[in-house]
Amino acid sequence: MPRFIHTADWQIGRTYPRFGAEDAALIAEARQETVERIARLAAERAADAVLVAGDVFDAQTVSDRTVRRLFNAIAAYPGPWLMMPGNHDAALAAGVWTRARQLDCLPGNVHLLDRPGATVFEGLGCVVLAAPLTQRQTYSDLTAWFDDEPTDPALIRIGIAHGSVGGILPEAVDATNPIAADRAVSARLDYLALGDWHGTRRIDARTWYSGTPEPDRFRANDPGNVLQVDIGRPGAEPVVEVVPVAAYRWREWERRLTVASDLDELESSLAAVDARDVVALRLAGDVDIEQQGRIRRLLAVAQARARTLEADLAGIRLKPTDADIAALAADGYVGEVLAELRDLAQTGDEAGGEALNLLAGILLERHS
Repeated sequence: MPRFIHTADWQIGRTYPRFGAEDAALIAEARQETVERIARLAAERAADAVLVAGDVFDAQTVSDRTVRRLFNAIAAYPGPWLMMPGNHDAALAAGVWTRARQLDCLPGNVHLLDRPGATVFEGLGCVVLAAPLTQRQTYSDLTAWFDDEPTDPALIRIGIAHGSVGGILPEAVDATNPIAADRAVSARLDYLALGDWHGTRRIDARTWYSGTPEPDRFRANDPGNVLQVDIGRPGAEPVVEVVPVAAYRWREWERRLTVASDLDELESSLAAVDARDVVALRLAGDVDIEQQGRIRRLLAVAQARARTLEADLAGIRLKPTDADIAALAADGYVGEVLAELRDLAQTGDEAGGEALNLLAGILLERHS
């Protein structure tokens, strides 16, 4: 029974300017390390081939060193790597794949599917119909020719493509590089390996997106996996197993602090953060001075444990209690202003309340 590892969207060379330099470098390096894990996984599971459905590289302009390092990363698996250009690394005349050939760094076991066509792999008992992108964006279905391509019925028939399945993915992402949702059926494919969507997704029993093996954005669409695909014989339905391989977990949290227990729940969430986590946290709600100090302490501890933790506190409003204001020990003119603002706030004056919170926050900063 032939066994394939289906992966895509490695986007080697991607940078992360939103993060600090140290974190950005480690998150970028994780993409190379995840490719090494994929190679070891393919070897351990005795895969017959690895199918890479586009976007091996993030851009045509990645450095020569990055190109060489990528092909060093796959060394642990000596079997066939079937790599196809996607929209980020389209098969341009002067693109990254041309440069890889010029650098003479493509290993002998890498089969670059950079032109449309059917390739027979006798040793694998399969024929692969590839629809590589030769430009970043197209508006016609490059897999349409699959339907009429004759192949030996004794061979497993596999398609590999990079684009957006019409009517399945969100409308915002299916405007270019379209792929018919029923292509596996109309083209009599045993399996259609897709790239471009960064989450693992089953379209039908024979059509899957593997997703990116290393998350790269805060989107809950199940990234961080590869697919093990076993096909018993031509015409048999493939058996697909989702295999996690990611180094980092990207978590996007929104928390509203309304009652005291909300802060306890936030503490519990932050306590579970470790060095595998890339976290974007947005907080909102009204807190007193003691609660604000507790939030700061919790964040400081969690930020030291996480790979990176971004905290957006713009939605937090300081609402000091009477005891808080007394503890600030403001005297003289400042004390008089605090008292006046507190009286205004107690009468429901919104502007007075906002001014009270602002002044109390300034005093708190000076005391801390």
